[in-house]
Amino acid sequence: MALKVPALPFTFVVHTLGIVALVLVLVWNIHFRGGLAWEATNKNLIFNLHPVLMLLGLIFLGGEAIISYKALPFRKEVKKVIHLVLHALALGLGIIGIYLAFKNHNESGIANLYSLHSWIGIGVICLYGIQWIYGFVTFFYPGGSPALRSESIPWHVAFGITVYLLAVGNASLGFLEKLTFLENSGIDKFGTEAFLVNFTAIITVLFGVFVILSVLSEAPPSVEDDNSYSAI
Repeated sequence: MALKVPALPFTFVVHTLGIVALVLVLVWNIHFRGGLAWEATNKNLIFNLHPVLMLLGLIFLGGEAIISYKALPFRKEVKKVIHLVLHALALGLGIIGIYLAFKNHNESGIANLYSLHSWIGIGVICLYGIQWIYGFVTFFYPGGSPALRSESIPWHVAFGITVYLLAVGNASLGFLEKLTFLENSGIDKFGTEAFLVNFTAIITVLFGVFVILSVLSEAPPSVEDDNSYSAI
């Protein structure tokens, strides 16, 4: 059931929070953590790409893909393509981000998949992939029957929101895990970097909250004034 408020104000907040989160995570990893690199003697620079790509992909682009039906006053078919492409980019960046975490661990002699964050992360990327493939096959190409599409929409929405909430929650776990490691290695628990990481995590959570509020609110009329399709 939609909230009896327009989605547009919520989507403006989403865009603003997303940009702030991306700026903060870049400042953290470039200014405080030394930069970003695909190959480097300092393996930490490889890992630094992980939070940047995960935030840009699954959280930011994934959120933008979810609200595309509520933020864009285009024809349904156009919004469907935008939704599909944004989710594909999010999934691709997420896969690369996870690969870089493994790459950093393998080249640094660190064990893989030992934390709750990593376990949930693997689950999220798998579920995200399943959701995208099912959406592509059912709603885009080759496309299911009208009855199948109609029956699938509520499940597609519910599953998509669930996976997205898991991604946002796991991002918070990732910030906590990394900050705990840094504090154990000597950074000031009340210093600028610790404050920045916690603030970035809070902005990320707020971003996710406003994405969900956007989904639950009323969409603007599309070009053909068809509001019958409400899938994320």
